Amino acid sequence: MLELQLPVKGLRDVDGASALERSLALAPGVRQATADVSARRVMVAVDEREAHALALADAVAEAGFEVETEQRMFPVEGMHCANCAALVEKTLASAPGVLGADVNLALEKATVTAFSGSLAPESLAERLDGAGYVLRLPPSSDSATPEQRSAQTQQRLDGERRLVAVSSVLTLPMVIGMAFQAFGYEELHLMPAAEVLLATPIQFLIGARFYRAAWQALRARAANMDVLVVLGTTAAYFYSWYLLLVLGEAADGELYFEASAVIITLVLVGKHMESRAKRATTDAIRKLMALRPPKARLRRNGGEVEVPVAQVAVGDVALVRPGERVPVDGEVIEGASEVDESLLTGEVLPVAKRAGDRVTGGSVNTVGHLQVCASAVGADSTLARIARLVEQAQSGKARVQRLVDRVSGFFVPVVIAIALVTFAAWLLATGNFEAALIAAVSVLVIACPCALGLATPTAIMTGTGAAARAGILIRDVDTLERAPRITTVVFDKTGTLTAGRPQVTAVLPLGDGRIAPDEADLLRVAASAQQVSEHPLARAVVAAAETRAIELLPVRDFRNHVGLGVSGRVAGEDVRVGNAAFVPEAVAAHLDVGEQTVSWVAVGETLRGALTFADAPRGGAREAVERLRALDIRVVVLSGDAPEAVRRFADELGIDDARGGVRPQDKAAVVRELANAGERVAMVGDGVNDAPALAAADVGIAIGGGTDLAMETAGVTLMRPQPALVAGTVAASRVTFRKIKQNLFWAFFYNVLGLPMAALGFLSPALAGAAMAFSSVCVVGNSLLLRRWKPAEAS
Repeated sequence: MLELQLPVKGLRDVDGASALERSLALAPGVRQATADVSARRVMVAVDEREAHALALADAVAEAGFEVETEQRMFPVEGMHCANCAALVEKTLASAPGVLGADVNLALEKATVTAFSGSLAPESLAERLDGAGYVLRLPPSSDSATPEQRSAQTQQRLDGERRLVAVSSVLTLPMVIGMAFQAFGYEELHLMPAAEVLLATPIQFLIGARFYRAAWQALRARAANMDVLVVLGTTAAYFYSWYLLLVLGEAADGELYFEASAVIITLVLVGKHMESRAKRATTDAIRKLMALRPPKARLRRNGGEVEVPVAQVAVGDVALVRPGERVPVDGEVIEGASEVDESLLTGEVLPVAKRAGDRVTGGSVNTVGHLQVCASAVGADSTLARIARLVEQAQSGKARVQRLVDRVSGFFVPVVIAIALVTFAAWLLATGNFEAALIAAVSVLVIACPCALGLATPTAIMTGTGAAARAGILIRDVDTLERAPRITTVVFDKTGTLTAGRPQVTAVLPLGDGRIAPDEADLLRVAASAQQVSEHPLARAVVAAAETRAIELLPVRDFRNHVGLGVSGRVAGEDVRVGNAAFVPEAVAAHLDVGEQTVSWVAVGETLRGALTFADAPRGGAREAVERLRALDIRVVVLSGDAPEAVRRFADELGIDDARGGVRPQDKAAVVRELANAGERVAMVGDGVNDAPALAAADVGIAIGGGTDLAMETAGVTLMRPQPALVAGTVAASRVTFRKIKQNLFWAFFYNVLGLPMAALGFLSPALAGAAMAFSSVCVVGNSLLLRRWKPAEAS
């Protein structure tokens, strides 16, 4: 019996508690359920052999509530193939309170989802240890840093390389002897005693890892690649001993010690090459984190002190000399300089920074001295958040991978069955035990589920890494899967296709009232009413007033009317500034505003004039539209500006569908309208005002939001304010999934072709071992070709 405490959302009264207890009582394995309304939780006594966390969550949902969950990621060592990953998932998912586990074979990590408060890493590690795998626990409450994980990986690679070197040195004399024998130089073939001395340590010392892994898998009632390697090499090794004992000297030249040694060595070589290739797929994160300097110079106690950057706290003042990288995110409090932010934002020219400006850790200070007050450190820094976002996308599991996992679950048992059938068929057909054994060993050795397990994650890791280097941060695998199917891209006009910095082009007064009788007075009234607004048009009006040295009046009772305008009291008069829907008096006006964006100004119930604006298209906006069209994607532009102004802007960029007068809250309705018409919609906005529309779209894309909250919430964040990266997002996702299809084709084709050839006797065990060893390397190598992808390929 086991007692679980489930935190429940929405549990507020006794009636709800009773319904929850009744629902849980019907779940499999539940012996008792007691809800605590004050603590918002339910205590459930379960039989661990019968109960499952998913069934408990379903029972809570049937009662109308939701269980709070948490998610943790752990490194897992000892996995060699897709069957290993499946066994790790099954083992972790069987733990009490665990709702599910996803294992990424390429990253060698497990993501575990469980009821909040019930996740026990030590218990998970103990369970995995029983299955023959190692779950690495974090050294503290926080996971190891990317730098620490990189160092651990490098140590493991060094150990693998040393093992491969020793195995190769022992195997080389046997390979040379095999070569001489093949060319007729029988006298140069190694003596049986020498073969035994060389092959035995390879089989049982160097190859011990295969025996341990195979034993653990069988003990867990599973089978993996290690089982196939152990069966094949052990059969060849002990059959050679049989021949040696029975035939004695006559067995010289007929033994298979070298075959078992070559198989183990080639598998080790292949796994080491695979590990090196997999490490290359995570280059994006390592290079990103390498931007952060290891140490920071701080101003403390009136002097300077150098400390590791991990020890910098919020509020510390960092001293940055010319040529140094800024160690932390923060605000310049003293000094002036130009900062190169190109590796983070893509902006080629350095950006001027002075007191009050913000800087990002990892950027390069070029000419002046800066003192920076740290505002975000450690996991909260921009670099860490970007790395976390990339790692999150890489650790996900695509839907096609789940199908591959199911296939891999049957792979090893099917291969063993094929090997047994092959052995029996050869023995019945030829009566030659040796030929039957060699064919069966070749079948066992050539089959490799590793390539199937690596086909999808390595492509996703490399593809998302290449996209990240281009400034495209893809949040998760679900977004990556939806992006290739996008048929329509909806742009918010201001700040995405335009620079987002509109300017006043004309001030048009109307009337001769006490307030706003001329241009200067009209501009004073409009700027005074909007001086506390953050809207781009309001900022443009205030900037125009400042340019003309117009002194503003105080505003009282200010109110922002979303999608309409603003209102307030200026000089004792009620003032409204906004669109025609907010200032209906504009309908009867006889002002020629053309097709420009316009704000109407009313004092009391009387229209007093208008201000017109222009916002130039952002650089690359036309190219972005052309690239999307080249990808057969329809483009729509939305804006709250006048329909005529939006239409004129759209014509300038070559956009067919332009919709003006759309309020922020109505943009989501437009997205849903397109989706209901059968379109797959991506919404591009600033991630703040457009949040409802971004959420309603199949893929939400926040442009230029790499240092704000949008990076944590949008499906895709474009670190650089370049609209062309929208097409790059679609192109990156399409090329990534094209690479996945190629990998899966070759993985399946390899096994479909290789198994029959081995069964028919066309492949020796050594050749089969070589083919098996390099099959995974080929798949990973194909994925690594994605590193050459650049956004320019979107066209």
